[in-house]
Parts: sequence; C-alpha cells; structure tokens
Amino acid sequence: MAYWLVKTEPTAFAYEDLVRLGRDRWNGVRNWAALHHMAKMHPGDLCLFYHTGDERRAVAVCRVVSEPYPEPGQDDPRIRIVDVAPAYRLAHPVPLARIRLDATFAEWELVRQSRLSIMPVPEELWSRIHEMAGGAEEPGTHMQ
Repeated sequence: MAYWLVKTEPTAFAYEDLVRLGRDRWNGVRNWAALHHMAKMHPGDLCLFYHTGDERRAVAVCRVVSEPYPEPGQDDPRIRIVDVAPAYRLAHPVPLARIRLDATFAEWELVRQSRLSIMPVPEELWSRIHEMAGGAEEPGTHMQ
C-alpha cells in the first residue's frame, strides 16, 4: 500500500461531496508530474484529502478503489484517472502553515512544490500528519 496526497478546491469538490457520493472519479489533473504519480496508484492506497484555496489544509483520508484508467472524453491516453471513496476525516484538520513549521516536512513536495496536485506521502510523513491531527474521527467514520 502507498500513501498519497490529493488536492482539491473545496468550493469545487470537498470531502463532504465525496462522502455524499460514496465514490467518485479523481479527474481534471493535467500536470504531467501529478499524472505520473496518479499512474502509480492502486486499489487500497490511501490519500490525504487536502483542501486548497482559502483552507490549505489536510482534512480527511480517502481510499483509491480502481486502477488508473483513461479519462473519458480525453484524446490523450496519458491523461488517466482513478476512482476514490471516503475513508475517514482527520480528528483535526492539519493546516499547511503548521506543516511548514515542522522541519520533518522540509523536503516534501507539499512544502517545496506547493502547486503539485498529487504527490506521494512517505510513511514517516503520513504518520506525522496523523499525529498532528490527533488521529482520525471515531473508528469507522465514513468507511465505505
């Protein structure tokens, strides 16, 4: 299993939208580096669900539930998507400002290349973010 961070503007698609839908496509990615990361995703991988814009914080975790596949309606086969489902909310969202203050994250793409919409999360950083969040909400919250 691998860990990822996926970013979205909450006014366009928030974690609550994914909870309501139960499962949806993670699409609209056009950055080649982010698409390269998406091509490495597999069912069972977990993703930090990160709200961009005014929020700039990790709010929840979703689970990859499909292999990458071509985005419908796109002529370029390199543009691939995955389906995701909600897993759980973080007990307390973790703001980017707090992540930047922690030296553990100094070399992570979120700090160095903040515009990248999909990136791997090393296991050490995954654990650290969960510590900073105080864990997850009640066990089983929004598990699909």
